[in-house]
Amino acid sequence: FQVSVGMAYALMVGTLNRVMIVELGVSAWLVALMVALPLLVAPFRALIGYRSDIHLSALGWRRVPYLWFGSLLQFGGLAIMPFALILLQPGADTQPGGAVIGHIAACLAFLMVGAGMQTTQTAGLALATDQAAPEARPRVVALMYVMLLLGMVLSSVLFSLVLQDFTATRLAGVVQGAAMLTMLFNTIALWKQEARGSVPRRSEASAPQPPFR
Repeated sequence: FQVSVGMAYALMVGTLNRVMIVELGVSAWLVALMVALPLLVAPFRALIGYRSDIHLSALGWRRVPYLWFGSLLQFGGLAIMPFALILLQPGADTQPGGAVIGHIAACLAFLMVGAGMQTTQTAGLALATDQAAPEARPRVVALMYVMLLLGMVLSSVLFSLVLQDFTATRLAGVVQGAAMLTMLFNTIALWKQEARGSVPRRSEASAPQPPFR
């Protein structure tokens, strides 16, 4: 999941940041706003982490539902992003409302990807901490962030190679490919990592839960 989050960071902050300004001719202030939208979700990570601490789904999971729905948000944002970028291309504003719809769809896509990344990363790091022995947790967290950096570096190199001969169709393929890889990586990441009904082993069900404040 950290690789998929790193890939999304590299795509939005690096590749799309440049492509939307240079190739698509979108105003730099608007691109800056879109790139900043995922950060609006960051303060809610405290609430997401708290809810995953006390949540107990019908299947006996705490972290997996948040990982899954975060992955779906990330996938959904990347899935609609190519269509928004098509509307942002030069000439799209000749269609009635095309540019406005493109801007709204692009902002929505960035916000969805940001919400998905923040949710997935918060629940995923919590799950990794749950699974690790106390003495191994610092090394596990360090490994998680190394994987985040590797995801950013490797995907940046891959994006640059694929988009060397830029076309709008190729850009759409890159974004859709990132969406598919996100679901693949995140499904592998959560597969059988949290045992059903394992919550009582982590904390007694009758123990009082600390309030969010």
